[in-house]
Amino acid sequence: MDGEKLMLNSYLSFKLGDETFAANVSKVLNILEMTKITKVPKAPPYMKGVINLRGTVLPVVDTRVKFGMSDTEFTPNTCILVLEVEVEGEALQVGGLVDSVQEVLEFEPHQILPPPNIGSRYRSEFINGMYKLNDEHFIMLLDMDKVFSSDEALILRDSTSESGSEEHF
Repeated sequence: MDGEKLMLNSYLSFKLGDETFAANVSKVLNILEMTKITKVPKAPPYMKGVINLRGTVLPVVDTRVKFGMSDTEFTPNTCILVLEVEVEGEALQVGGLVDSVQEVLEFEPHQILPPPNIGSRYRSEFINGMYKLNDEHFIMLLDMDKVFSSDEALILRDSTSESGSEEHF
């Protein structure tokens, strides 16, 4: 029980540009170093392609593009978060490109502030809340299930099955 409670209050923080975001560790399956991404024809702009993850096809999304930022510029710190998201009752695995992974943070529910009304840049429905790191910095706590809407999840699922039948790793 304590382990489960600890997991609910644990978040993996990561950078996208100058902003710090965090995902509940229960959604993060793995952190991968950058690898070659195979492009998928006719994919939406945020869909970078697919990678081979231990024999399965994993769709990879440019999280910066998803949030209306510029494309990810690849550096030695760029990595792929392997996430498990639930959409319409179905568990899907997806890779999210991030500029860098920071640390695992733990906070109590009373330390989480409500999400602000911040306009369309970050689409506040993606945000579960905010954590005040210090007087100048906040960490946006993301609802990873909502980051991937139903339509996008279907595109991701379809691209996985299509490329899985066309490509052999």
